[in-house]
Amino acid sequence: NNEKSVPQVLIRDLKFEKSLAKLMFSPDQENHPSKAPVKYGELIVLGYNGSLPNGDRGRRKSRFALFKRPKANGVKPSTVHIACTPQAAKAISNKDQHSISYTLSRAQTVVVEYTHDSNTDMFQIGRSTESPIDFVVTDTVPGSQSNSDTQSVQSTISRFACRIICERNPPFTARIYAAGFDSSKNIFLGEKAAKWKTSDGQMDGLTTNGVLVMHPRNGFTEDSKPGVWREISVCGNVFSLRETRSAQQRGKMVENETNQLQDGSLIDLCGATLLWRTAEGLSRTPTVKHLEALRQEINAARPQCPVGFNTLAFPSMKRKDVVDEKQPWVYLNCGHVHGYHNWGNKEERDGKDRECPMCRSVGPYVPLWLGCEAGFYVDAGPPTHAFSPCGHVCSEKTTAYWSQIPLPHGTHTFHAACPFCAHQLAGEQGYIRLIFQGPLD
Repeated sequence: NNEKSVPQVLIRDLKFEKSLAKLMFSPDQENHPSKAPVKYGELIVLGYNGSLPNGDRGRRKSRFALFKRPKANGVKPSTVHIACTPQAAKAISNKDQHSISYTLSRAQTVVVEYTHDSNTDMFQIGRSTESPIDFVVTDTVPGSQSNSDTQSVQSTISRFACRIICERNPPFTARIYAAGFDSSKNIFLGEKAAKWKTSDGQMDGLTTNGVLVMHPRNGFTEDSKPGVWREISVCGNVFSLRETRSAQQRGKMVENETNQLQDGSLIDLCGATLLWRTAEGLSRTPTVKHLEALRQEINAARPQCPVGFNTLAFPSMKRKDVVDEKQPWVYLNCGHVHGYHNWGNKEERDGKDRECPMCRSVGPYVPLWLGCEAGFYVDAGPPTHAFSPCGHVCSEKTTAYWSQIPLPHGTHTFHAACPFCAHQLAGEQGYIRLIFQGPLD
């Protein structure tokens, strides 16, 4: 207890540690460590660089966090009824009980009733704004800057597209199922939907445009490699893809794969693709603060335009759509970074292609934008590479990963796209290394 006999440095260190502990744990947390709600993970919509064009509002936003609910709302299958008439089927599907109706013919409908499951939480995703939908997702239009760009498109996303069921106890496993329950707690698979009886006598089916899932190999890390796209059924079984998105014939069942989501799983709803990040995976991902520090570091190095000798600077994360006068621009064929200038603008090249003053290579010349959505980064590396042709800048490993991912496009094609704006990638690799010119002093 005698402070004099204890070295002053040690006392200072102990005091510092105590004050640090106070900073890290508010009194509430010290007494009730379980106060913070359990986060299962987050869904991030590809094509948005941190927020929707007109801002995130309510259930419509670019990312959605799934937290443990105060009270479990999960459901699991219970009784199976075979009804001979649609009226009988309607009578069975009770408004207060979840059920899935499979119409086999005009003469026969199978209704599977679902009962409450106190061990799971259910989250529903779709285009509908009705109350059963937790996360409202609309069609992604590549590079659109406002919602007015997106409204005119006839949507291919189902109103009740899919549901995610999370275990309420560790390890908080999340599983995905096609289709969501509507306001009358029903999922209705009409006559035209692909459906069948399983070997154990249960029913299963696919939704019109399907729910596709891809799990990356090696998790969501700098060593990630693309996995194989699969289709998930209403009961959560895994199938190879149909010939086209809405073909009547289902693919082959893939026995050794499950509907369990893992960090970096991609979910495609035919019109929008979502990235699933687990809470643990997000804890290893760079934060917006880290990205801001990287931006400031690049700007502190005072990169210069080799033509105008003016200093370039990436605009702040908040100003991510307005071209700034100090904005860096890049020649996409060679990667030389400049400020905006009119040099080498040949009129016969329809204004799109320009000749780089440094190396004379001819190609598109575009402004550079920082990738602000931290959830898309596979590592915390510096922003040294840009996607082509959009000019979104992030780490080398992140550009390399996304350039290999074939994302579903339309009803039967796939192509690689920038995760920040959904533009289809161009050029040999789909990205380019940036060559900055430092200050001459």
